[in-house]
Parts: sequence; C-alpha cells; structure tokens
Amino acid sequence: MSTQKYSIVFFLLILITGCNKQNTQDNNLEVCNSVYYWRTDLRLDSTEKAFLYQYHINKVYCRYFDVVMTEDAKEPSPNATITFSDTLPDGIEIIPTIYITEDCMHKSYKGLAKKIVDRILQMNETNDVKNVREIQIDCDYTSKSRPTYYKFLEEINVHLSAVHYKLSTTIRLHQLSMPAPPVDYGVLMVYNTGDPRKWEERNPILDYRDVYPYLSRLDKYALPLATAYPVYQWIRNIQNVRVEHTVEAEEILKVKHAMEKERPSLSRSIITYHLETDNINRYKPETYEEIYRH
Repeated sequence: MSTQKYSIVFFLLILITGCNKQNTQDNNLEVCNSVYYWRTDLRLDSTEKAFLYQYHINKVYCRYFDVVMTEDAKEPSPNATITFSDTLPDGIEIIPTIYITEDCMHKSYKGLAKKIVDRILQMNETNDVKNVREIQIDCDYTSKSRPTYYKFLEEINVHLSAVHYKLSTTIRLHQLSMPAPPVDYGVLMVYNTGDPRKWEERNPILDYRDVYPYLSRLDKYALPLATAYPVYQWIRNIQNVRVEHTVEAEEILKVKHAMEKERPSLSRSIITYHLETDNINRYKPETYEEIYRH
C-alpha cells in the first residue's frame, strides 16, 4: 500500500474513533423531554399539567433556591427559596436546581458545598419530595472563577456520593472554550446569547448569528450534553418604553437544527425554559413537537 493510501486510512481511523467517542459519551444520557421550573412556588395549573402529559415530560429541573452574596459581601447565603404548594404528577422526576451567582465563586468558602447539599436534602424531607436522583448547579462562571467553581463542584460530588445522587451543571456557550467541569453531564443553555445593550440589532434571548461562532466547538466538547431552549418572554423598560423580547419559533428551530447537525446526539435530551402557562400558549403545539423531536 502506498504512503498516500496509508495516510488516508490513518485519517479515517482517527475520524471514526473520534466520532465513536463522542457518540458513546452522549449515549450515557437517557432520551427524555424535560422542562425548567423557575418560580418561587411549586404550583401547577391545568394547562401546565396538560403540557407535562402532552409532551411526555420525564424531568422537571426545579429551582430550589439561589445562592447570593450577603449585603456586606462576607459570605454566600440562600435566597428566594421555593415553597411547595403542589406536587409533580407521578412518574416525573424532580431535579433540585440551585442558581449560584458568579461572585460567590471569587474565592473558596469552607463548608459551602455541604451546606447546599444538606439544605436540599432537608427540603426534600420536609416537603416529602421522593425519588430524587440528581441535583443541578447553575452558575455563569468565567475563566477567572472557573478553578474555584470546579473545586466547589468536586466538593458537592463528595457529599452527593453518600446519597448516590448524580450532579449536572449548566454550560453557557462561552464556556464551551473552557475545560469541561467535573460533573456527570452539562445542560447547554441556548438562551441569553446576545448583548442586552444591543437589543435593537439582535434579540438578546436568542439569535442564530450569536450562536453560529460556537457551533464548531460542539463536537469537540468533552462532556455529555443536554440542550435547553427558550420559550419565555423578557419584558424590559428601556428609556421609559416597554420592550418585549420574544423569540420566533422559526429562530429556535433554526438554531436547534444547526446544533444537531454539528452534534446529532444533542437531540437525545431536550429541555425548555421554563414551565408557565403564558409560555405554553406562546407557541403552537407543532413548535413544541419539533423542539422535543429526537
């Protein structure tokens, strides 16, 4: 065999090995439909319950509380804790989700990871939340705060091992350029992609032009990924003018198809943000069916 033919065969072997590695990695994620719940009271109306059934929702990522710096900036503290006025329908897994502000990761705080895990376990027990198998941490970490955040995640994992919980974290598009965090999988947040100050040029919630530069990083990112898409509306007052940001269905689907072209396994686990009757009614059933298509 000629040297040229050896080179071609070697290149193909590398390509096949790389694809198999990525596919095997993402295949660890179960095929499922999920939704975020981001209100301070777990209370579902009939439309929201019908949505869970209609689109075969398996998991609800439920924000339990935020972690923010105290007013004196001395230490992180819980804020806006959820109350449980309702329960999820049988068969739907709840995933306690904690949003922690980036400034809480500017330095390490001894015992923070244990406090958060203990608080989640206590809330589950107090509110009779059953069959929890995972928690998620949501943080818009930067290259500067990343080392502290990753160490924090490792500490979370140590405490979760005692109860056999998995750990996931959110991944923003800009974080795709960083090493993968020490978690079981990430949720790629495909929203809040633009600069809110440039709202007259592009939709700050989602615009394909803001996502496009990151598409080439998807296939190489060394962590199983679920994907979250926006279905919410953002209302702001800009210079005393009410401005409504809403993403057209066509834009969401355009981004989804482009991302899955680069990394087909992103279609395995789909999440929408977030569960609310107004958001459900904002889009046609065909749109949700296409968003959740595997």
